[in-house]
Amino acid sequence: MDIHEYQAKQLLSEYGVKIAAGGLAYSPEDAVQRSREIGGHVWVVKAQIHSGARGKAGGIKVCKTHDEISEAAEALLGKRLVTHQTGPGGKQCLRLYVEAGTDIAKELYFSLLIDRAQERIVMVGSAQGGMEIEELAENNPEAIKKIYIEPAVGLQDFQAREMAFALGLNADQVPQAVKLIQGCYRAMRDLDANMVEINPLVITGLGDIVALDAKMGFDDNALFRRQKISELRDKTQEDPREMAAADRGLSYVGLDGDIGCMINGAGLAMATMDMIKLAGGEPANFLDVGGGASAERTEKAFRMVLQDKNVKAMLVNIFAGINRCDWIAEGVVHAVKKIDMQVPLIVRLSGTNVEEGRKIIRDSGLPIIMAETLAEAAEKAVQARNEVVARQG
Repeated sequence: MDIHEYQAKQLLSEYGVKIAAGGLAYSPEDAVQRSREIGGHVWVVKAQIHSGARGKAGGIKVCKTHDEISEAAEALLGKRLVTHQTGPGGKQCLRLYVEAGTDIAKELYFSLLIDRAQERIVMVGSAQGGMEIEELAENNPEAIKKIYIEPAVGLQDFQAREMAFALGLNADQVPQAVKLIQGCYRAMRDLDANMVEINPLVITGLGDIVALDAKMGFDDNALFRRQKISELRDKTQEDPREMAAADRGLSYVGLDGDIGCMINGAGLAMATMDMIKLAGGEPANFLDVGGGASAERTEKAFRMVLQDKNVKAMLVNIFAGINRCDWIAEGVVHAVKKIDMQVPLIVRLSGTNVEEGRKIIRDSGLPIIMAETLAEAAEKAVQARNEVVARQG
């Protein structure tokens, strides 16, 4: 789960990270009022969307008068910003963060990430901030410093100092940097975050170290014990299909294809999508219904897949281990009868009570296409999809 910049800054400030004064705005009038409360002569109006590279998309505007703030807010609110992270659909800006202007002397980069290969948190820093870290890694990898944190002991003071010196800070600034780095690490550890990124981390003209931007991502599996974090979720920034699935306990990821998938088990789901592509098709989604695919859960999964109007055919691939194929078959028949499917349905069952399951589907009288192997199921799904496209064309 991602959160907005202003939310990340509020959380980090509670752990001792220095941020510029700012306030949230939902209208041009709000934005002007926030600037009056902040004071000063320069403000920055920032679109709050779940994406980086907002500046390149016109989502960050520096203003020197209240009229400019009002105009910037008017232009940004309701606008759909398109960045390389959002995809062509972009994300709509429905709130703004108005922040005091900062006298920037130098921009740095700092982040804490989970390195799954190393099974530990890695601290990443660079004296070249303000740009995409992927671009920096490609063009100038030696400019990036990585320090791995041992899980058993956590972040050590000497590691924080090592990173501070790697960022090019002088001896007077190191204590400030150490405090900020330790605060970011404690926030990541205490809140079950899987990413904290500050880009840019700036040194001001007075020598202060300030988080000018901030991103945080959280482990969805830990939200049940982090109610405070869970309440920060902005569903308007997420795929509505994925949000609806999550609310119903289903693992769903929307894709750009037109062959809907309902599968039990993440590994089998990945293999099924690969087979669909190998057969010349494109999957419309990743959907893992899990081991307990009851009739009710199966119906929910069907409805979730078919909400996508691009779906031209649907493939159900179930391997029953703990579950049973006859139970799954009953759920499929019940779901198809209840929702009145308008697209071809291909079903492949394997595992416990597979013959009983196939018999239930054959005896149902429904126009369900059966397949015995995964390769056969993928080929039949692509063939059915192509026939639908030919009829519609």
